[in-house]
Amino acid sequence: MITFDHVSVQYDDTVEPVLTDVDLTVEEGELCLVVGHTGVGKSTLLGAVNGLVPHFTGGTLYGTVAVDGRDTAGHPPRELADVVGVVGQDPLDGFVTDTVEEELAYAMEQLAVPPATMRKRVEETLDLLGLADLRHRALHELSGGQQQRVAIGSVLTAHPRVLVLDEPTSALDPTAAEEVLAAITRLVHDLGVTVLLAEHRLERVVQYADRVLHLPGDGRVVSGPPAEIFRTTTIAPPVVELGRRADWTPLPLSVRDARRAAAPLRTRLAGAPVPAARPPAPAAGRTRLLDARGVSVRYRGQALPAVREADVELRGGETTALMGRNGSGKSSLLWALQGSGTRTGGTVRVVPFGADSGRERGSRDPGPGKEDGSRDPGAVAATEARRLVGLVPQTPTDLLYLESVRQELDQADAESAHPDGPGARAILDRLAPGIDGATHPRDLSEGQKLALVLAIQLSAAPGVVLLDEPTRGLDYRAKAQLTAILDELAAEGRAVVVSTHDVEFVARTADRVVVMAEGEIVADGPAAEVVVASPVFAPQVAKVLAPLPYLTVEQVSAALTTAEAGAR
Repeated sequence: MITFDHVSVQYDDTVEPVLTDVDLTVEEGELCLVVGHTGVGKSTLLGAVNGLVPHFTGGTLYGTVAVDGRDTAGHPPRELADVVGVVGQDPLDGFVTDTVEEELAYAMEQLAVPPATMRKRVEETLDLLGLADLRHRALHELSGGQQQRVAIGSVLTAHPRVLVLDEPTSALDPTAAEEVLAAITRLVHDLGVTVLLAEHRLERVVQYADRVLHLPGDGRVVSGPPAEIFRTTTIAPPVVELGRRADWTPLPLSVRDARRAAAPLRTRLAGAPVPAARPPAPAAGRTRLLDARGVSVRYRGQALPAVREADVELRGGETTALMGRNGSGKSSLLWALQGSGTRTGGTVRVVPFGADSGRERGSRDPGPGKEDGSRDPGAVAATEARRLVGLVPQTPTDLLYLESVRQELDQADAESAHPDGPGARAILDRLAPGIDGATHPRDLSEGQKLALVLAIQLSAAPGVVLLDEPTRGLDYRAKAQLTAILDELAAEGRAVVVSTHDVEFVARTADRVVVMAEGEIVADGPAAEVVVASPVFAPQVAKVLAPLPYLTVEQVSAALTTAEAGAR
């Protein structure tokens, strides 16, 4: 179905080719998982399948890429649209219409599918992806995860023979991700659709793959069975890392396989002290920085509120994960706390970071707005609000509008006007050193864009930092770097909130977890207690080793090292 014959891709601004002499055949009805660190060429490989590379991305393509017998060099994407369906990383980039139902029908209209067939396929796709209740909703009103499901559905309605998916579950909650992947797997098994899927959250998709295409970063593409490829890769999901540490053969790819092999490991770990998943947040000096009471958000035209009388308290030095299914109100709550979003009820009070209210740090907090100098970020000027609460949205590029990184940083310094703090450039160099100031912001990697926007927000020295789905587009290495950054912010005494569906990231990063459902806060407690108690939000290691209270491979490795040292 897809063949790469001695394919190399060279961009004008790179010294080395992104892909080098790739020979590859993908058979009909095969699900191939494309893995590799950020920037190794995964998107280039996927783009070559439908002609985006080189017709729209530029650069030079050597060799031949053929899809269903069509040479992509001679067939631009529009001439491959009936064979190849593509879903990119950002759903909004691909939307053409205004509502869910119209978007699902658009591709079929362009392919001249008969109206009766169109209606049938739209209904099937609405049910397949759980979108029936959203059919008349405007696309811009949907949550990021709902938009991603619509983007996948708009491709599926055209019944392509090849599906190319770039980070298809990055904005989906665990349950929605499983549903989407199950639907894709049914297309592979029942209809013989060929799927190329690139995903950084490997824990979600490895067990579905027939084959893995690993890009090690030197231009090569290494192809093979998943268990064979993951034995030596530098990037792997937690269940595979656990299998490597325990020296299991064959290497498990799913929680089910790992549990079958884990009985001896659970026996070795039983009764041993469990290392902490992360250093505990210091109890002393954790000043309350934000106090929100009865926060409600209701959008015009919506029967139910997006947020319903939520109470939130944030303290310095603590990292909080905000979790919940798509559409549960997480983003609406963050924007309401930040001050620029809709808030139809309740109060939000934020203490200026570093403010001395005349009391000892760690002493009992006075009531909001009494002696602590707290302010409502929604009732002050935008510049002052930025000093109280900084927010990094789901799509960081929403805050980038200038022509270079240098201009963005200079503008941040001019707007923050915070003479005592470091400049935005100094903050960026600490978060992601080496970024050229002349680079256009939209040419940066996802991790670099996130670092740039975070530096812009931190230049105003806010005490409360909110991040909405910051791990989208980040590999495991980049997420580890983000964890280190957030730990540093918390160590400075800031309160950090991360809205995310990434349960593995939460296990390593969060001190506390708040869970939302239908606009209400339904759980709030220590991370280890909340995530382990939920079969949906539990990380892979917790599922494999239950009832033992382990969350990460690092915990297991530390316990085994201690046990081995004691045995000697």
